[in-house]
Amino acid sequence: MDLEFSAEELKFRDEVRAWIAENNTGEFKKRIALSKNHTLDETHQKAWQKLLAKKGWLTINWPVEHGGPGWTQAQKYIFEMEIALSGAPRMSSMGVRMCAPVIMKFGTDEQKKKFLPPIRNSDVWWCQGYSEPGSGSDLASLSMSARREGDHYILNGSKTWTTYAQWADWIFCLVRTSKEVKKQNGISFILVDMKSPGLTITPINTLDDTPPGEQEINSVFFDNVKVPVENLVGKEGEGWTCAKYLLTFERGSAYAPSCRTALRKAREIAKIETAGGLPLSDDPEFSRKIAELEIQIEALDATERRIFDKLSSGQSVGAMSSLMKTRGSEIGQKVTEIVLEAAGVYAQPFVQDTYAHLEDGANEPLPAPEHLITSAGAYFNQRKTSIYAGSNEIQRNIMAQMILAG
Repeated sequence: MDLEFSAEELKFRDEVRAWIAENNTGEFKKRIALSKNHTLDETHQKAWQKLLAKKGWLTINWPVEHGGPGWTQAQKYIFEMEIALSGAPRMSSMGVRMCAPVIMKFGTDEQKKKFLPPIRNSDVWWCQGYSEPGSGSDLASLSMSARREGDHYILNGSKTWTTYAQWADWIFCLVRTSKEVKKQNGISFILVDMKSPGLTITPINTLDDTPPGEQEINSVFFDNVKVPVENLVGKEGEGWTCAKYLLTFERGSAYAPSCRTALRKAREIAKIETAGGLPLSDDPEFSRKIAELEIQIEALDATERRIFDKLSSGQSVGAMSSLMKTRGSEIGQKVTEIVLEAAGVYAQPFVQDTYAHLEDGANEPLPAPEHLITSAGAYFNQRKTSIYAGSNEIQRNIMAQMILAG
């Protein structure tokens, strides 16, 4: 196992760094500094992804035949690492990393021709329709129905926690096409135009929302929504197989670089903010917390590099994927906790519109120093990371079954 990068890989790293430095400027940089989750408002987020698409770097996990760059696992890791370390905007994973691989594997040739090019070029925005009010971790219990009528399915029910549904052009959904078989076998995977009659989006306001630019999640209601049969991906009843395949892409990520960037910000804040008349960086207890997190991040980084080394040699990572998701989300939450501690009273006014002072002609001041403005928003936003893509409790069950019972 080689955890170091080769000379060729370091040259590629320098190319990525140079591109980020050239493009992550101006409004991108201003707005990302005020973002709780390293995602921009709709206009600027889509513009950022258009830049990546033009470079050919939006579809880093796609095979070459579908427009991927043909990168090695090391190059993919380096790219994600540099994006995180630079503090550049994150990419939406819904279309590029989640829906597209399912279409590639299970879709028809017609579906690939219709849906993959606009995803590759970031012309179309996707959202995910999995969770329902009564079906989260037990996803197989979902009840949203799709009844076949001639050349269409009629969809009735709802989806919830739907990230950026208000921006989306399409939604990929798990729906129940049969109640007469084992619950997993009665689920199908279908693509739905968000402009379809009978589809309604309702925002879910959360503690970390900063209106109007950063509202994230929604409920989506389907009232006799007609969807053409040709939008079914795979066979009827094959949705559970598609869902399991998709989740392997949702859970795969490099957490250590983003945690390291967040911890670096915490160190900078500690030099500015004071306690008892001294910088927090001089406080032994605060310094101990920083040091403990740094050790945990270094261990996470070594684990991630081992994973990418295994992937590079064609090996299965098994339970390490669940380990990475669990530890990465927990460490990320701990970093936001220490930043919130450093912010003190300035963590309170986070509910105001932090983008207002950036608009033309605006004279609204920030309600807190810029380096603290996202402290509470980021803290509350990070609470979800140990829940989505399979809660950490579920991940520990997976690890126990694969390792202890294996």
